Amino acid sequence: MGLLDILLGRTKPVAPDLDQLFALPSASVTLQAAAGFTPTGSGAVCFATVEGAAFEQMHREVQALLDADTDRTGPPVELRRDDYGYSWLVSRRSPDQLPDLVNDLHAVNTSLEVNGFGPQLLCSLAGFRDDGGRRLALVYLYKRGTFYPFAPLPGAAERRDTALELQLRAVLGDDLRIEPDLGRWFPVWGAPGL
Repeated sequence: MGLLDILLGRTKPVAPDLDQLFALPSASVTLQAAAGFTPTGSGAVCFATVEGAAFEQMHREVQALLDADTDRTGPPVELRRDDYGYSWLVSRRSPDQLPDLVNDLHAVNTSLEVNGFGPQLLCSLAGFRDDGGRRLALVYLYKRGTFYPFAPLPGAAERRDTALELQLRAVLGDDLRIEPDLGRWFPVWGAPGL
């Protein structure tokens, strides 16, 4: 950072730290004990849609790598597009396989990054649910290296349970690097894997 950056108030961007994803299994224990949320076994990586042969080749390699896991149960890894034009690589595991799901999310992020698609990476999420049917995603912001909880309210309207999100921020503060800027707690409406 130079003198001009300091004078203009610019800050150096935080480097992505994909190893932060490995904190999710321990955070899920805290989440279950404090709020009753358990993993659903679903997770996804979101990135800006990329076209071209290089991306298609990388996607096939990642999918083959993840689908080759002999412990995988359920549907294979799938690529989906949402209503907003973003792409999601979705992985599903059994709910008790959160560490394996985290490995999948890490592998997808790493493959995209290594193949030059890091600037297109947006976020990753792991899904949770409580006994009352409430849904929750712990969202990892790739470019910030931080997490935040996203709790959509049930129903057709796009509304979120802000009180629950703030409660979980306090609960998970010792387990995850929580995004301090609430303005960056973007809703991920209709996210596959939630």
